Amino acid sequence: MSDLSVGAEAIGGVFEKAEHAMRTVRARTQVEPRVGLVLGSGLGGFADELGDATALPYGEIPGFARSTVEGHAGRLVLGEVENVPVAVMQGRFHYYEGYSFAEVTFPIRVLALLGVRALVLTNAAGGINNAFSPGSLMIITDHINMMGANPLRGPNDERFGPRFPDMSEVYDLEFQRIATEEARALGIELRHGVYAAMCGPSYETPAEIRMLRILGADAVGMSTVPEAIVARHMGVRVLGISCITNMAAGILNQPINHQEVMEMGERVRDQFARLLRRLVPRLVA
Repeated sequence: MSDLSVGAEAIGGVFEKAEHAMRTVRARTQVEPRVGLVLGSGLGGFADELGDATALPYGEIPGFARSTVEGHAGRLVLGEVENVPVAVMQGRFHYYEGYSFAEVTFPIRVLALLGVRALVLTNAAGGINNAFSPGSLMIITDHINMMGANPLRGPNDERFGPRFPDMSEVYDLEFQRIATEEARALGIELRHGVYAAMCGPSYETPAEIRMLRILGADAVGMSTVPEAIVARHMGVRVLGISCITNMAAGILNQPINHQEVMEMGERVRDQFARLLRRLVPRLVA
């Protein structure tokens, strides 16, 4: 694990560590990314399609943790999508892996310092809404943080953002409209819904899924929300897309397993990539 303590004695060092990581990345590539993408479980193949790409394993970037989950390659890939310079996280690290929220969100800090002003967060999620089915893509309209903490907890460094950032529009409404338009043009049906984030790594119980449905959640996962909060803290606009890889516990009378998640991610890979290629240029237009 990396040392990214957010205690009062260390907070002044987090910004400097993020700057150091940013300079390390810039020394390895000429790409100046305008759009950042975080690719969730089974969706990392998109990073292999970038033009003029440079791939940096997370272990070579100061402060980056290491992804330990199948389906997360653990590389930062910088290149181009339709002539737009991008930085793509080919896999993420999770709170359930034992990392702190500071470590989980550190790459988002670095992407923002690299110049990213638009961020696409993707994930594999379980469907709660009965109208969804495995293979559906869902635009995240809002989220419910059920992870028990907030990544901004602790002393605030104003160089990152304000003490009390507004979260009334975490997921950019204009980006949602653009994604919906592009999906329609491609003949891809996009759902819209609220994403609930749980700690994991165990899948939720049927009782927990009933609770989340009562709270208004349409899908559930174990990531994304901390990243979205930190991105908004730094003034980065966010688009969230969930791939519904399975129905959540109790929806169908069958167990849930990670292999199912990976297989569904592979099945939707092509249409997901087509959508991202259409989306990226419009996010910087």
